[in-house]
Amino acid sequence: MSSVKQQQECPRRAGATPQTGEPARASRVSRQPQHRGLELDMPRVLSAGTVALAVASAAVLMLAGCADMGHQSAPVAIRGADTMGLANAVQTTPVQAQWWHQFGDARLDDLVAQALAGSPNLGAAQARVARAQAVVDSARGAELPHVDFDASVKRELLSRNGLFPPPYGGSVLNQANASFGLKWDADLFGRQKADLEAALGSARAAQADADVAAQQIATQVVRTYFALARLESQRAVAQRTYDQRSQMLTLIKQRVGAGLDTVVEQKQGEGALPDTLAQIESLDEQIDLTRHMLAALTAQPMEALATLAPTLDTLHVSPQPPVLGADLIARRPDVAAALARVEASEQQVKSQRAQFYPDINFSAGFGLDSIKLSKFLELPSKSWSFGPALHLPIFEGGQLRAQLKGKGADRDAAIQAYNQQVIDAVREAADAATSAASIGRQLALQRQALEASTASYDFSQKRYGQGLGNALVVLNAETQMLAERRLEVDLEYRALDVQAQLMKALGGGWTANVASTPPAAAASQPMTTTARNDNLSPA
Repeated sequence: MSSVKQQQECPRRAGATPQTGEPARASRVSRQPQHRGLELDMPRVLSAGTVALAVASAAVLMLAGCADMGHQSAPVAIRGADTMGLANAVQTTPVQAQWWHQFGDARLDDLVAQALAGSPNLGAAQARVARAQAVVDSARGAELPHVDFDASVKRELLSRNGLFPPPYGGSVLNQANASFGLKWDADLFGRQKADLEAALGSARAAQADADVAAQQIATQVVRTYFALARLESQRAVAQRTYDQRSQMLTLIKQRVGAGLDTVVEQKQGEGALPDTLAQIESLDEQIDLTRHMLAALTAQPMEALATLAPTLDTLHVSPQPPVLGADLIARRPDVAAALARVEASEQQVKSQRAQFYPDINFSAGFGLDSIKLSKFLELPSKSWSFGPALHLPIFEGGQLRAQLKGKGADRDAAIQAYNQQVIDAVREAADAATSAASIGRQLALQRQALEASTASYDFSQKRYGQGLGNALVVLNAETQMLAERRLEVDLEYRALDVQAQLMKALGGGWTANVASTPPAAAASQPMTTTARNDNLSPA
Protein backbone atom coordinates (compact mmCIF):
# COMPACT_ATOMS: atom_id res chain seq x y z
CA MET A 1 0.00 0.00 0.00
CA SER A 2 2.77 2.41 0.84
CA SER A 3 4.38 2.00 -2.57
CA VAL A 4 1.08 2.68 -4.29
CA LYS A 5 0.58 5.79 -2.21
CA GLN A 6 4.04 7.03 -3.15
CA GLN A 7 3.25 6.65 -6.81
CA GLN A 8 0.06 8.60 -6.42
CA GLU A 9 1.66 11.50 -4.55
CA CYS A 10 4.84 11.73 -6.57
CA PRO A 11 4.77 10.05 -9.97
CA ARG A 12 8.43 10.99 -10.55
CA ARG A 13 9.56 8.88 -7.59
CA ALA A 14 7.80 5.86 -9.19
CA GLY A 15 9.67 6.28 -12.44
CA ALA A 16 6.98 8.18 -14.39
CA THR A 17 7.52 11.25 -16.53
CA PRO A 18 6.65 14.60 -14.97
CA GLN A 19 4.28 15.56 -17.77
CA THR A 20 2.09 12.45 -18.18
CA GLY A 21 2.81 10.19 -15.28
CA GLU A 22 3.46 7.38 -17.72
CA PRO A 23 6.33 5.00 -17.18
CA ALA A 24 9.56 6.22 -18.71
CA ARG A 25 11.43 4.25 -21.32
CA ALA A 26 13.77 1.60 -20.05
CA SER A 27 16.73 3.26 -21.66
CA ARG A 28 15.99 6.53 -19.81
CA VAL A 29 15.53 4.81 -16.48
CA SER A 30 18.70 2.82 -16.85
CA ARG A 31 20.81 5.99 -17.22
CA GLN A 32 19.47 7.66 -14.06
CA PRO A 33 21.00 6.77 -10.65
CA GLN A 34 18.82 4.95 -8.13
CA HIS A 35 18.90 5.15 -4.34
CA ARG A 36 16.71 2.75 -2.33
CA GLY A 37 14.36 2.44 -5.26
CA LEU A 38 14.01 6.19 -5.65
CA GLU A 39 15.42 8.31 -8.45
CA LEU A 40 17.76 11.30 -7.72
CA ASP A 41 18.59 14.23 -10.03
CA MET A 42 22.35 15.05 -10.27
CA PRO A 43 23.63 18.48 -11.29
CA ARG A 44 25.40 18.80 -14.57
CA VAL A 45 29.20 18.84 -14.51
CA LEU A 46 30.64 22.17 -15.75
CA SER A 47 33.30 21.99 -18.41
CA ALA A 48 36.83 23.33 -17.80
CA GLY A 49 36.22 26.20 -20.19
CA THR A 50 33.10 27.24 -18.31
CA VAL A 51 34.95 27.20 -15.00
CA ALA A 52 37.83 29.28 -16.41
CA LEU A 53 35.37 31.79 -17.85
CA ALA A 54 33.58 32.05 -14.52
CA VAL A 55 36.83 32.63 -12.62
CA ALA A 56 38.00 35.26 -15.12
CA SER A 57 34.67 37.02 -14.96
CA ALA A 58 34.73 37.02 -11.18
CA ALA A 59 38.26 38.48 -11.18
CA VAL A 60 37.26 41.22 -13.62
CA LEU A 61 34.17 42.07 -11.60
CA MET A 62 36.22 41.99 -8.38
CA LEU A 63 38.82 44.42 -9.67
CA ALA A 64 36.27 46.63 -11.37
CA GLY A 65 34.25 46.79 -8.19
CA CYS A 66 37.10 48.17 -6.08
CA ALA A 67 36.58 51.61 -4.59
CA ASP A 68 38.05 54.50 -6.58
CA MET A 69 41.26 55.98 -5.10
CA GLY A 70 40.62 59.36 -6.66
CA HIS A 71 43.40 61.84 -7.38
CA GLN A 72 46.44 61.48 -5.13
CA SER A 73 49.22 64.07 -5.18
CA ALA A 74 52.82 63.05 -5.80
CA PRO A 75 55.21 63.08 -2.82
CA VAL A 76 57.36 66.12 -2.22
CA ALA A 77 61.03 65.95 -3.16
CA ILE A 78 63.65 64.78 -0.69
CA ARG A 79 66.60 67.09 -0.18
CA GLY A 80 69.98 65.52 -0.90
CA ALA A 81 73.47 66.40 0.23
CA ASP A 82 74.27 68.02 -3.13
CA THR A 83 71.56 70.63 -2.57
CA MET A 84 73.44 71.78 0.54
CA GLY A 85 76.75 72.19 -1.27
CA LEU A 86 78.34 68.99 0.08
CA ALA A 87 80.57 67.31 -2.47
CA ASN A 88 80.32 63.56 -2.99
CA ALA A 89 84.04 63.30 -3.67
CA VAL A 90 84.95 64.69 -0.23
CA GLN A 91 84.85 62.61 2.93
CA THR A 92 83.78 64.17 6.20
CA THR A 93 86.38 64.31 8.96
CA PRO A 94 85.95 61.08 10.95
CA VAL A 95 85.12 61.18 14.65
CA GLN A 96 85.91 58.52 17.22
CA ALA A 97 82.94 56.89 18.92
CA GLN A 98 84.09 57.94 22.40
CA TRP A 99 85.34 61.31 21.28
CA TRP A 100 85.53 62.78 24.80
CA HIS A 101 88.73 60.79 25.42
CA GLN A 102 90.62 63.35 23.33
CA PHE A 103 90.48 65.88 26.20
CA GLY A 104 92.73 63.70 28.35
CA ASP A 105 90.67 63.82 31.58
CA ALA A 106 90.00 60.46 33.24
CA ARG A 107 87.42 61.98 35.61
CA LEU A 108 85.44 63.28 32.64
CA ASP A 109 85.55 59.84 31.02
CA ASP A 110 84.12 58.28 34.19
CA LEU A 111 81.30 60.82 34.40
CA VAL A 112 80.26 60.20 30.79
CA ALA A 113 80.25 56.45 31.40
CA GLN A 114 78.09 56.90 34.51
CA ALA A 115 75.65 59.12 32.65
CA LEU A 116 75.25 56.64 29.80
CA ALA A 117 74.77 53.77 32.23
CA GLY A 118 72.23 55.39 34.55
CA SER A 119 70.36 58.09 32.64
CA PRO A 120 66.55 57.72 32.93
CA ASN A 121 66.13 59.59 29.64
CA LEU A 122 68.29 57.06 27.87
CA GLY A 123 66.39 54.26 29.59
CA ALA A 124 63.12 55.73 28.34
CA ALA A 125 64.56 55.90 24.81
CA GLN A 126 65.56 52.23 25.02
CA ALA A 127 62.04 51.39 26.22
CA ARG A 128 60.67 53.10 23.12
CA VAL A 129 63.00 50.95 21.03
CA ALA A 130 61.64 47.83 22.74
CA ARG A 131 58.07 48.97 22.09
CA ALA A 132 58.85 49.56 18.41
CA GLN A 133 60.42 46.12 18.17
CA ALA A 134 57.28 44.62 19.72
CA VAL A 135 55.24 46.24 16.96
CA VAL A 136 57.59 44.65 14.41
CA ASP A 137 57.10 41.23 16.00
CA SER A 138 53.34 41.74 15.95
CA ALA A 139 53.43 42.70 12.26
CA ARG A 140 55.48 39.60 11.49
CA GLY A 141 52.95 37.48 13.33
CA ALA A 142 50.12 38.87 11.19
CA GLU A 143 51.71 37.29 8.10
CA LEU A 144 51.58 33.78 9.57
CA PRO A 145 48.57 31.47 9.90
CA HIS A 146 46.70 31.76 13.17
CA VAL A 147 45.64 28.60 15.02
CA ASP A 148 43.34 28.71 18.02
CA PHE A 149 41.35 26.33 20.20
CA ASP A 150 37.91 26.90 21.70
CA ALA A 151 35.96 24.66 24.07
CA SER A 152 32.79 25.08 26.12
CA VAL A 153 30.33 23.02 28.17
CA LYS A 154 26.94 24.38 29.14
CA ARG A 155 23.52 23.27 30.35
CA GLU A 156 20.68 25.11 28.61
CA LEU A 157 16.91 25.32 28.75
CA LEU A 158 15.49 25.72 25.24
CA SER A 159 12.42 27.90 24.81
CA ARG A 160 9.19 26.22 23.75
CA ASN A 161 8.46 29.19 21.51
CA GLY A 162 11.93 29.48 20.10
CA LEU A 163 13.65 28.14 17.05
CA PHE A 164 13.50 24.50 18.17
CA PRO A 165 9.98 23.03 18.55
CA PRO A 166 9.07 20.35 21.09
CA PRO A 167 10.25 17.84 22.13
CA TYR A 168 13.54 19.81 22.07
CA GLY A 169 11.78 23.07 22.91
CA GLY A 170 11.08 23.20 26.60
CA SER A 171 13.72 20.60 27.45
CA VAL A 172 17.04 20.99 29.25
CA LEU A 173 20.09 19.95 27.26
CA ASN A 174 23.77 19.56 27.98
CA GLN A 175 25.83 20.98 25.11
CA ALA A 176 29.58 20.52 24.68
CA ASN A 177 31.86 21.59 21.87
CA ALA A 178 35.59 21.79 21.23
CA SER A 179 37.24 22.92 18.02
CA PHE A 180 40.53 23.90 16.46
CA GLY A 181 40.47 26.81 14.05
CA LEU A 182 42.95 28.03 11.46
CA LYS A 183 42.91 31.40 9.70
CA TRP A 184 45.30 32.83 7.15
CA ASP A 185 45.29 36.08 5.21
CA ALA A 186 46.60 35.59 1.67
CA ASP A 187 47.78 39.23 1.51
CA LEU A 188 47.62 39.23 -2.27
CA PHE A 189 48.09 43.00 -2.51
CA GLY A 190 50.85 43.43 0.06
CA ARG A 191 49.00 45.20 2.88
CA GLN A 192 50.56 43.12 5.65
CA LYS A 193 54.00 43.34 4.05
CA ALA A 194 53.70 47.13 3.93
CA ASP A 195 52.62 47.15 7.59
CA LEU A 196 55.72 45.12 8.47
CA GLU A 197 58.01 47.45 6.52
CA ALA A 198 56.39 50.46 8.22
CA ALA A 199 56.98 48.86 11.63
CA LEU A 200 60.60 48.17 10.72
CA GLY A 201 61.04 51.80 9.68
CA SER A 202 59.57 52.99 12.96
CA ALA A 203 61.89 50.62 14.85
CA ARG A 204 64.91 52.02 13.00
CA ALA A 205 63.75 55.53 13.84
CA ALA A 206 63.36 54.60 17.52
CA GLN A 207 66.86 53.10 17.60
CA ALA A 208 68.34 56.18 15.96
CA ASP A 209 66.44 58.35 18.44
CA ALA A 210 68.00 56.35 21.27
CA ASP A 211 71.44 56.98 19.77
CA VAL A 212 70.60 60.67 19.52
CA ALA A 213 69.61 60.66 23.19
CA ALA A 214 72.91 58.99 24.12
CA GLN A 215 74.85 61.57 22.13
CA GLN A 216 72.96 64.42 23.74
CA ILE A 217 73.62 63.04 27.23
CA ALA A 218 77.33 62.56 26.56
CA THR A 219 77.64 66.01 25.02
CA GLN A 220 75.73 67.64 27.87
CA VAL A 221 77.98 65.99 30.46
CA VAL A 222 81.11 67.11 28.60
CA ARG A 223 79.92 70.69 28.17
CA THR A 224 78.76 70.92 31.78
CA TYR A 225 82.14 69.62 32.92
CA PHE A 226 83.81 72.32 30.83
CA ALA A 227 81.51 74.95 32.34
CA LEU A 228 82.54 73.80 35.80
CA ALA A 229 86.22 74.00 34.79
CA ARG A 230 85.61 77.55 33.53
CA LEU A 231 84.01 78.59 36.81
CA GLU A 232 86.85 77.03 38.81
CA SER A 233 89.39 78.87 36.64
CA GLN A 234 87.48 82.13 37.02
CA ARG A 235 87.41 81.62 40.77
CA ALA A 236 91.16 81.07 40.76
CA VAL A 237 91.56 84.38 38.94
CA ALA A 238 89.25 86.10 41.44
CA GLN A 239 91.16 84.59 44.36
CA ARG A 240 94.45 85.72 42.88
CA THR A 241 92.94 89.17 42.44
CA TYR A 242 91.95 89.24 46.10
CA ASP A 243 95.45 88.19 47.17
CA GLN A 244 97.09 90.83 44.99
CA ARG A 245 94.76 93.55 46.24
CA SER A 246 95.40 92.51 49.83
CA GLN A 247 99.12 92.81 49.23
CA MET A 248 98.59 96.15 47.50
CA LEU A 249 96.54 97.41 50.46
CA THR A 250 99.34 96.41 52.85
CA LEU A 251 101.83 98.37 50.76
CA ILE A 252 99.52 101.39 50.61
CA LYS A 253 99.14 101.40 54.39
CA GLN A 254 102.89 101.32 54.79
CA ARG A 255 103.28 104.27 52.44
CA VAL A 256 100.50 106.16 54.22
CA GLY A 257 102.29 105.53 57.53
CA ALA A 258 105.51 106.87 56.00
CA GLY A 259 103.68 109.93 54.70
CA LEU A 260 104.20 108.98 51.06
CA ASP A 261 100.47 108.47 50.29
CA THR A 262 97.24 109.92 51.53
CA VAL A 263 94.12 108.38 53.03
CA VAL A 264 92.48 108.58 49.58
CA GLU A 265 94.77 105.89 48.18
CA GLN A 266 94.13 103.75 51.27
CA LYS A 267 90.35 104.00 50.89
CA GLN A 268 90.64 103.03 47.21
CA GLY A 269 92.63 99.95 48.14
CA GLU A 270 90.19 98.97 50.90
CA GLY A 271 87.14 99.39 48.62
CA ALA A 272 88.49 96.94 46.06
CA LEU A 273 88.49 93.99 48.50
CA PRO A 274 84.70 93.64 49.16
CA ASP A 275 84.03 93.76 45.42
CA THR A 276 86.44 90.88 44.86
CA LEU A 277 84.91 88.87 47.71
CA ALA A 278 81.43 89.37 46.18
CA GLN A 279 82.73 88.01 42.87
CA ILE A 280 84.19 84.97 44.66
CA GLU A 281 80.88 84.32 46.46
CA SER A 282 78.94 84.52 43.19
CA LEU A 283 81.33 82.11 41.53
CA ASP A 284 81.01 79.67 44.46
CA GLU A 285 77.25 79.67 44.00
CA GLN A 286 77.55 78.94 40.27
CA ILE A 287 80.09 76.20 40.98
CA ASP A 288 77.71 74.44 43.39
CA LEU A 289 74.83 74.68 40.93
CA THR A 290 76.96 73.25 38.13
CA ARG A 291 78.04 70.37 40.35
CA HIS A 292 74.41 69.65 41.07
CA MET A 293 73.70 69.57 37.34
CA LEU A 294 76.53 67.12 36.76
CA ALA A 295 75.28 64.95 39.61
CA ALA A 296 71.79 64.91 38.09
CA LEU A 297 73.15 64.05 34.64
CA THR A 298 75.08 61.11 36.10
CA ALA A 299 72.19 60.01 38.36
CA GLN A 300 74.09 60.62 41.61
CA PRO A 301 73.21 62.37 44.88
CA MET A 302 73.55 66.13 44.76
CA GLU A 303 76.51 66.15 47.15
CA ALA A 304 78.37 63.33 45.38
CA LEU A 305 80.52 65.77 43.39
CA ALA A 306 81.04 68.37 46.13
CA THR A 307 84.81 68.14 45.82
CA LEU A 308 84.99 68.01 42.03
CA ALA A 309 87.13 70.96 40.89
CA PRO A 310 88.49 70.62 37.35
CA THR A 311 90.37 73.49 35.75
CA LEU A 312 90.96 74.44 32.17
CA ASP A 313 94.68 73.83 32.61
CA THR A 314 94.05 70.07 32.97
CA LEU A 315 92.09 69.79 29.74
CA HIS A 316 93.72 69.46 26.35
CA VAL A 317 92.29 70.21 22.94
CA SER A 318 93.96 70.24 19.54
CA PRO A 319 91.25 71.24 17.06
CA GLN A 320 91.80 70.48 13.40
CA PRO A 321 89.91 72.24 10.59
CA PRO A 322 87.06 69.82 9.76
CA VAL A 323 86.12 68.75 6.26
CA LEU A 324 82.41 68.47 5.38
CA GLY A 325 81.43 65.98 2.69
CA ALA A 326 78.24 64.42 1.40
CA ASP A 327 78.61 61.54 3.86
CA LEU A 328 77.93 63.94 6.75
CA ILE A 329 74.21 63.20 6.37
CA ALA A 330 74.80 59.46 6.77
CA ARG A 331 76.88 60.07 9.91
CA ARG A 332 74.12 61.87 11.80
CA PRO A 333 71.70 59.69 13.84
CA ASP A 334 69.06 62.44 13.94
CA VAL A 335 69.03 62.56 10.13
CA ALA A 336 68.87 58.75 10.00
CA ALA A 337 65.88 58.81 12.37
CA ALA A 338 64.08 61.33 10.16
CA LEU A 339 64.84 59.22 7.08
CA ALA A 340 63.51 56.07 8.77
CA ARG A 341 60.26 57.92 9.47
CA VAL A 342 60.04 58.81 5.79
CA GLU A 343 60.42 55.13 4.91
CA ALA A 344 57.79 54.14 7.47
CA SER A 345 55.31 56.75 6.22
CA GLU A 346 55.79 55.59 2.62
CA GLN A 347 54.99 52.03 3.65
CA GLN A 348 51.92 53.27 5.49
CA VAL A 349 50.74 54.85 2.24
CA LYS A 350 51.20 51.50 0.50
CA SER A 351 49.27 49.73 3.24
CA GLN A 352 46.44 52.22 3.01
CA ARG A 353 46.40 51.88 -0.78
CA ALA A 354 46.00 48.11 -0.41
CA GLN A 355 42.73 48.76 1.46
CA PHE A 356 41.16 49.51 -1.94
CA TYR A 357 41.80 45.96 -3.17
CA PRO A 358 40.07 42.71 -2.22
CA ASP A 359 41.03 41.01 1.01
CA ILE A 360 40.94 37.22 0.79
CA ASN A 361 41.12 35.05 3.90
CA PHE A 362 41.15 31.28 4.28
CA SER A 363 39.79 29.54 7.33
CA ALA A 364 39.40 25.94 8.45
CA GLY A 365 38.05 24.28 11.54
CA PHE A 366 37.71 20.83 13.07
CA GLY A 367 36.11 19.81 16.31
CA LEU A 368 33.45 17.95 18.28
CA ASP A 369 29.90 19.11 19.02
CA SER A 370 27.20 17.25 20.89
CA ILE A 371 24.06 17.92 22.91
CA LYS A 372 24.74 14.81 24.99
CA LEU A 373 27.85 14.64 27.10
CA SER A 374 27.87 10.87 26.90
CA LYS A 375 28.30 11.02 23.11
CA PHE A 376 30.69 13.98 22.98
CA LEU A 377 33.78 11.90 22.25
CA GLU A 378 32.10 9.65 19.71
CA LEU A 379 33.00 9.88 16.03
CA PRO A 380 29.55 11.09 14.87
CA SER A 381 30.06 14.23 17.00
CA LYS A 382 32.80 15.49 14.69
CA SER A 383 32.37 18.67 12.67
CA TRP A 384 34.60 20.50 10.23
CA SER A 385 34.61 23.47 7.91
CA PHE A 386 36.87 24.98 5.27
CA GLY A 387 36.58 27.82 2.83
CA PRO A 388 37.72 31.21 1.64
CA ALA A 389 36.24 34.61 2.50
CA LEU A 390 36.36 37.74 0.38
CA HIS A 391 36.01 41.37 1.42
CA LEU A 392 35.71 43.85 -1.43
CA PRO A 393 35.25 47.61 -0.81
CA ILE A 394 32.91 49.10 -3.40
CA PHE A 395 31.49 52.24 -1.86
CA GLU A 396 32.86 53.62 1.40
CA GLY A 397 31.46 57.14 1.27
CA GLY A 398 34.89 58.60 0.53
CA GLN A 399 36.44 57.33 3.77
CA LEU A 400 39.15 55.26 2.11
CA ARG A 401 40.16 58.13 -0.19
CA ALA A 402 40.28 60.52 2.77
CA GLN A 403 42.39 58.08 4.78
CA LEU A 404 44.77 57.62 1.84
CA LYS A 405 45.13 61.39 1.48
CA GLY A 406 45.83 61.61 5.19
CA LYS A 407 48.61 59.03 4.93
CA GLY A 408 50.02 60.93 1.96
CA ALA A 409 50.01 64.12 4.01
CA ASP A 410 51.82 62.30 6.84
CA ARG A 411 54.43 61.14 4.34
CA ASP A 412 54.94 64.67 3.01
CA ALA A 413 55.26 65.97 6.57
CA ALA A 414 57.89 63.32 7.31
CA ILE A 415 59.80 64.27 4.16
CA GLN A 416 59.73 67.95 5.07
CA ALA A 417 60.93 67.11 8.59
CA TYR A 418 63.78 65.14 7.03
CA ASN A 419 64.64 68.03 4.73
CA GLN A 420 64.72 70.42 7.68
CA GLN A 421 66.88 67.98 9.64
CA VAL A 422 69.37 67.88 6.76
CA ILE A 423 69.50 71.68 6.68
CA ASP A 424 69.98 71.88 10.44
CA ALA A 425 72.70 69.20 10.39
CA VAL A 426 74.72 71.00 7.74
CA ARG A 427 74.26 74.36 9.49
CA GLU A 428 75.33 72.96 12.89
CA ALA A 429 78.47 71.43 11.40
CA ALA A 430 79.32 74.59 9.46
CA ASP A 431 78.70 76.82 12.49
CA ALA A 432 80.84 74.67 14.77
CA ALA A 433 83.66 74.55 12.23
CA THR A 434 83.54 78.32 11.76
CA SER A 435 83.48 79.00 15.49
CA ALA A 436 86.33 76.58 16.17
CA ALA A 437 88.56 78.29 13.61
CA SER A 438 87.64 81.77 14.80
CA ILE A 439 88.11 81.01 18.49
CA GLY A 440 91.54 79.63 17.78
CA ARG A 441 92.56 82.94 16.24
CA GLN A 442 90.87 84.94 18.99
CA LEU A 443 92.67 82.96 21.66
CA ALA A 444 96.08 83.61 20.08
CA LEU A 445 95.40 87.36 19.98
CA GLN A 446 93.99 87.37 23.50
CA ARG A 447 97.12 85.76 24.90
CA GLN A 448 99.18 88.51 23.30
CA ALA A 449 96.94 91.12 24.95
CA LEU A 450 97.24 89.36 28.31
CA GLU A 451 101.00 89.23 28.02
CA ALA A 452 101.14 92.98 27.35
CA SER A 453 98.78 93.87 30.22
CA THR A 454 100.69 91.64 32.63
CA ALA A 455 103.94 93.36 31.72
CA SER A 456 102.30 96.74 32.23
CA TYR A 457 101.02 95.73 35.66
CA ASP A 458 104.39 94.38 36.76
CA PHE A 459 106.12 97.58 35.61
CA SER A 460 103.63 99.88 37.38
CA GLN A 461 103.88 97.84 40.57
CA LYS A 462 107.68 98.11 40.56
CA ARG A 463 107.52 101.88 40.01
CA TYR A 464 105.03 102.23 42.86
CA GLY A 465 107.26 100.20 45.17
CA GLN A 466 110.15 102.52 44.31
CA GLY A 467 108.03 105.59 44.97
CA LEU A 468 107.95 106.64 41.31
CA GLY A 469 104.19 106.21 40.78
CA ASN A 470 100.87 106.30 42.58
CA ALA A 471 98.43 103.56 43.63
CA LEU A 472 95.77 104.58 41.12
CA VAL A 473 98.05 103.70 38.23
CA VAL A 474 98.76 100.31 39.77
CA LEU A 475 95.07 99.58 40.35
CA ASN A 476 94.19 100.53 36.80
CA ALA A 477 96.93 98.29 35.41
CA GLU A 478 95.78 95.47 37.64
CA THR A 479 92.17 95.87 36.55
CA GLN A 480 93.19 95.69 32.89
CA MET A 481 95.33 92.62 33.47
CA LEU A 482 92.54 90.76 35.32
CA ALA A 483 90.02 91.63 32.63
CA GLU A 484 92.37 90.20 30.00
CA ARG A 485 92.86 87.09 32.12
CA ARG A 486 89.09 86.57 32.42
CA LEU A 487 88.71 86.92 28.65
CA GLU A 488 91.43 84.31 28.15
CA VAL A 489 89.63 81.90 30.49
CA ASP A 490 86.35 82.44 28.61
CA LEU A 491 88.02 81.83 25.25
CA GLU A 492 89.74 78.69 26.54
CA TYR A 493 86.37 77.46 27.73
CA ARG A 494 84.73 78.33 24.41
CA ALA A 495 87.45 76.46 22.51
CA LEU A 496 86.66 73.31 24.51
CA ASP A 497 82.91 73.82 24.32
CA VAL A 498 82.90 74.39 20.57
CA GLN A 499 85.09 71.32 20.09
CA ALA A 500 82.46 69.24 21.89
CA GLN A 501 79.72 70.76 19.73
CA LEU A 502 81.77 70.06 16.61
CA MET A 503 82.19 66.40 17.55
CA LYS A 504 78.44 66.06 17.93
CA ALA A 505 77.75 68.01 14.73
CA LEU A 506 80.03 65.65 12.79
CA GLY A 507 77.98 62.68 14.00
CA GLY A 508 79.68 61.86 17.28
CA GLY A 509 81.21 58.69 15.82
CA TRP A 510 77.80 57.23 14.94
CA THR A 511 77.83 54.85 11.98
CA ALA A 512 75.17 53.22 9.83
CA ASN A 513 75.22 50.54 7.16
CA VAL A 514 73.89 52.19 4.03
CA ALA A 515 71.99 49.86 1.72
CA SER A 516 71.53 52.34 -1.10
CA THR A 517 72.64 55.77 -2.21
CA PRO A 518 71.32 58.81 -0.37
CA PRO A 519 67.89 59.94 -1.58
CA ALA A 520 67.82 62.81 -3.98
CA ALA A 521 64.50 62.82 -5.78
CA ALA A 522 61.53 60.60 -5.03
CA ALA A 523 60.12 59.75 -1.63
CA SER A 524 58.97 56.43 -3.03
CA GLN A 525 62.60 55.24 -3.11
CA PRO A 526 64.11 56.18 0.26
CA MET A 527 67.47 55.09 1.55
CA THR A 528 67.44 52.11 3.88
CA THR A 529 69.77 52.23 6.85
CA THR A 530 70.55 49.79 9.61
CA ALA A 531 72.17 51.51 12.57
CA ARG A 532 74.64 50.03 14.98
CA ASN A 533 74.19 51.03 18.60
CA ASP A 534 77.75 50.37 19.76
CA ASN A 535 79.14 53.85 19.35
CA LEU A 536 78.21 55.24 22.77
CA SER A 537 78.84 52.34 25.10
CA PRO A 538 80.46 53.37 28.38
CA ALA A 539 84.24 53.20 28.40
